[in-house]
Amino acid sequence: MSLAQKRVDLIDSHCHLDDDRFDADRDQVMQRAADVGIRELIIPATIASRWDKVKQMAQAYPGVYASYGLHPMFMSDHRPQHVAELDQWLAAEAAVAVGECGLDFYQGHQDQQQQLELLRGQFSVALNHRLPVIIHARKALDIILHEIRRSGLRSGVIHSFSGSLQQAQQLVELGFSISIAATVGYERARKLREITRLIDINALLIESDAPDQAGESHRGQRNEPAFIMDHLQVMAQLREMPIDALATQLTQNCRERFALNEAEPAGRQR
Repeated sequence: MSLAQKRVDLIDSHCHLDDDRFDADRDQVMQRAADVGIRELIIPATIASRWDKVKQMAQAYPGVYASYGLHPMFMSDHRPQHVAELDQWLAAEAAVAVGECGLDFYQGHQDQQQQLELLRGQFSVALNHRLPVIIHARKALDIILHEIRRSGLRSGVIHSFSGSLQQAQQLVELGFSISIAATVGYERARKLREITRLIDINALLIESDAPDQAGESHRGQRNEPAFIMDHLQVMAQLREMPIDALATQLTQNCRERFALNEAEPAGRQR
């Protein structure tokens, strides 16, 4: 029986379903995901002007959950008042997390202080609303670890993890989850494969990061949630587990991390 025929119940813990690249066929993308067992997913917003679209996606599709944040790769889109507006937004709108927030120093540290201030502001918002954070960390994990410790946050996810085993273990000790994207499917990703194999299984999540980060078998294509099944299989092989057993564990982990069993219907006024 093929993986697609076997079907599993799985949650995509990080998918940008609101992206304009899905506007022409979003319903079909969701159907393809459901056909392989992915009926729930989390959409993390990246800029303030997209919060409403993320809300609309969560209202339109059962099993879709919203998270709201300000992404470090879009600093030119952010304004000083957006953190306060995020705090106000979350007082009125249902969300399972704050994010996508984080730090990105891939192009250097020229705006490090601005990124740090934005991150710290969102950490405060998350603490205020008792929500986990969804963190983007590129060339910045040691600083992220420092900021988590100083903030007092004890719930969140490092999405598309790309750090070391030692960093992953420190994050798990701080109460964070490690989310694995399709890069684990590349044989050269030896460090990430080792982390996937060795980290506490209760801390693992799986994500598509669609429409970005398509795996090896879909190289050059627009990524979508259904493609997760490829690296689920790789992760199961690394953990030496049946695919359905790993899917069950990952789903349980995601539900617990984001309190999905307690999540309010999207758009409900608090």
